[in-house]
Amino acid sequence: MAVDRDHARPDEMDASVQAGDVRVPSEAVLNPDGDVECDIAIIGSGMGGATVAYALRDAGARVLLVDRGDFLRREWENWSPEDVHLHGRYKTAEDWYDNRGAPFSPGVYYYIGGNTKLYGACLPRFREADFGPIEHPDGVSQPWPVSYDELEPFYAEAERMYLVHGRSGDDPTDPWRSGDYPYPALDHEPPIAALAERLASQGVHPFSMPVGIDRRAGGRCVRCRTCDGFPCMVDAKADAEICAVAPAARAGVQLLTRTRVERLETDGAGRRVSSAVAVRDGRHLRIRAGRFVVACGAANTAALLLRSADDKHPRGLANGSGQVGRNYMVHNSTFMVAVDPRRRNDVRFQKTLGMNDFYLATPADPHPLGNLQMLGKLQGPMVKSARRRIPMPILDYMTSHSVDLYLTTEDVPSSRSFLSVRRGRIVIDWEPTNISSHRKLVTRVTDLVRGAGYPLVFTERMGIATNSHQCGTAVMGGDPSSSVVNPEGRCHDIENLWVGDSSVFPSSAAVNPALTIAANTLRIVAGGELTS
Repeated sequence: MAVDRDHARPDEMDASVQAGDVRVPSEAVLNPDGDVECDIAIIGSGMGGATVAYALRDAGARVLLVDRGDFLRREWENWSPEDVHLHGRYKTAEDWYDNRGAPFSPGVYYYIGGNTKLYGACLPRFREADFGPIEHPDGVSQPWPVSYDELEPFYAEAERMYLVHGRSGDDPTDPWRSGDYPYPALDHEPPIAALAERLASQGVHPFSMPVGIDRRAGGRCVRCRTCDGFPCMVDAKADAEICAVAPAARAGVQLLTRTRVERLETDGAGRRVSSAVAVRDGRHLRIRAGRFVVACGAANTAALLLRSADDKHPRGLANGSGQVGRNYMVHNSTFMVAVDPRRRNDVRFQKTLGMNDFYLATPADPHPLGNLQMLGKLQGPMVKSARRRIPMPILDYMTSHSVDLYLTTEDVPSSRSFLSVRRGRIVIDWEPTNISSHRKLVTRVTDLVRGAGYPLVFTERMGIATNSHQCGTAVMGGDPSSSVVNPEGRCHDIENLWVGDSSVFPSSAAVNPALTIAANTLRIVAGGELTS
């Protein structure tokens, strides 16, 4: 087990910060004037930024990983449904705003490791078709400038890095693989095995969901109910801190925590970033580097570029195309709670099953509908915020007799969905697409789960605040007039600036983006421009 953070909290250490089992000197990078110098500065330590740091750990460069957050403290509240879900203990306290000016609390987490500290560790690859144009009722899913074949070896590397357990051959939509999963699939517990059998008897193809946890021989995972949507108290979840930041730090990558980058400054010609202006513990400082990677997540990356407007870049940095913040995409998603009052569901680790029979177009459905996967086992306090008027004993009874599913449909890029910064606030204008397809998906799955023996089906469609799968605000492409970065991740307008997160995605697909973020950033680093 890693260092006990109750007795070695990072905010109680003047001379060091903590990454997994190591402590890394942080003040060694500070100049006497309080500023920072390095060769490569990475802003953001989520799946993208942490993976970049990991890939650069042996590059022979002075690499600095900067994050506005700190290490998430190990405490008993990590595994408390009331604290985590009902009271939102770990969510950001900041508000974002919709296009009417109404505030909402976004589903983002500012810690070392970013959103992966509380993600469900579901790590599928995009399908091969996802990298090409796909017709949807509300538009075309845009093609990528990178093919699946080019990304495949980096998918394999990311699966090894993030301890992915899976089994090939179960899912008829699976893309080709150069090798098997690095670790065997997790077995379904009896209630989920029974569900899989009942679904298969109806002609569909449930499969073992690829999951990133430390369930290796001697691994730390105890298959608890507090994985999906919770921090892991035993460091068994394959999150970006544990799998990327910690080994990068052990290899010499330095960290600067609690440091919010306010803007990027350019040189006199406006062609290169000269420094990042930041605030750390109330103190202003500058980070100077030869190369910069922005990996703050699709919303915050776009916001940083827009806040960095100057005389040479009046619409925002790297925004010669006018596309920074544009084409904001988030999956259309629905929580489904299917209840059989006659039998309890005592499953511990529920998130082992997926289904993609409706993922691609079929004769019955001329447009793709989307993906089905299990949620981590819901408990009464986890749904109370969505059903405030229902007494907790009823919610406890429902969730003790339910199977819990998550349905996603692709959101296509649209000029009507975009992010802007107004009076210093992040504003999201989001007009969901493919709602008709998503409704069909909910209907198809409702019929299936009722046929599997769950007569009571309750659904809750997620809104603007459920944005853990956000992407598309700094899209990559070969044409500088219609994209923000080139296929290698470097900004068209700025010679020494890269973007390393889901901002660059031309399309959102309909499965979790985390593994594709990691694979694409590994590909960008392997291209060599960052280290040349």
